[in-house]
Amino acid sequence: MAVRPIVIYGDPVLREKTKVVDKVDQKTKDLVADMIATLKDARGLGLAAPQVGVAKRIFITDLSPLDLTESVRVFINPEIVEASGKVALEEGCLSFPGLFQNVSRPEKVTVRALGLDGQPFEMTAEGMLARAILHEYDHLEGILFIDHLSSISRALIQGKLRKMAAAS
Repeated sequence: MAVRPIVIYGDPVLREKTKVVDKVDQKTKDLVADMIATLKDARGLGLAAPQVGVAKRIFITDLSPLDLTESVRVFINPEIVEASGKVALEEGCLSFPGLFQNVSRPEKVTVRALGLDGQPFEMTAEGMLARAILHEYDHLEGILFIDHLSSISRALIQGKLRKMAAAS
């Protein structure tokens, strides 16, 4: 397991639509292990493969910093089956260090994916786990959390975004 550098806003990989994982082989498992090490090192709640520079349909969540009963969840080739409700909460992103904004997202989501064992699963999540799943899923589609902001909110953070993009 190696901690990989996290890609910062401005890097084109964050806007790429990711490619399907053909098989859950050792290379995929190694990538996931690196993502877990990277997420723990960054003390985040979720991480998508594009955030470590890999345009593959993989993301992980780990809500254990908020709830000790939680652990790492791995989602390979995820599909959102259903989403419902709406709630606005402050959200951040490891690819946008220090930037937090209110984002409106569904409060409940059902997702279908493959686990690290290559077996399909389906789960329904609410609250913070639903938010983390939707946030990371967006990364696989090349969508960033700032894309959910109003034009006024986005205008207010343009200076910060320009600085991040210039530094990446």
